[in-house]
Amino acid sequence: MLDAAAELLVDVGYRKLTMAAIADRAGTTKTALYRRWSGKAELVHDVAFSRMARLPPSRGAVEADLRIMVAAARDLFASPVTRAALPGLISDMAAEPELAARVHAGFADVFGALRDRLVVAVGRGEVHPDVDPDRLIEAVGGAAMLHALLLDDREFDTAWADQLSALVVHGVLR
Repeated sequence: MLDAAAELLVDVGYRKLTMAAIADRAGTTKTALYRRWSGKAELVHDVAFSRMARLPPSRGAVEADLRIMVAAARDLFASPVTRAALPGLISDMAAEPELAARVHAGFADVFGALRDRLVVAVGRGEVHPDVDPDRLIEAVGGAAMLHALLLDDREFDTAWADQLSALVVHGVLR
């Protein structure tokens, strides 16, 4: 069902996506979809973010961890499925607090792992003590999301990730 929804989302976009069309593409019924998801927004959330990669183990060097963080954000937001989902999900999140809470919860493990790595780096004296891990996570995720939303005709490439990584590394290292 998720694969069918992903294909259809990329083909028609969030606004034109319907539960009936997803059911038809998946060879199932709308009733079956509604047993798992309360509606389109929840299903699309799962389609876009359920395959989010887990971060690899820390390499011990904050520079490497920051580059991993940037690459993970790029990979998530460069996905055609995520790009197709974002505008509609953002709109629906503003209107549906439960959906917003679910989206935030879906990122909790990744954000927590990044936060833990940055706290350790601050403790080792590698990172400025006034660097707030949550603001850094927001800056990297925000940069990737903005690129996906506004510059969708340009691909995320290694040069983009390298440039953002350089900005982040130079901004936080002691």
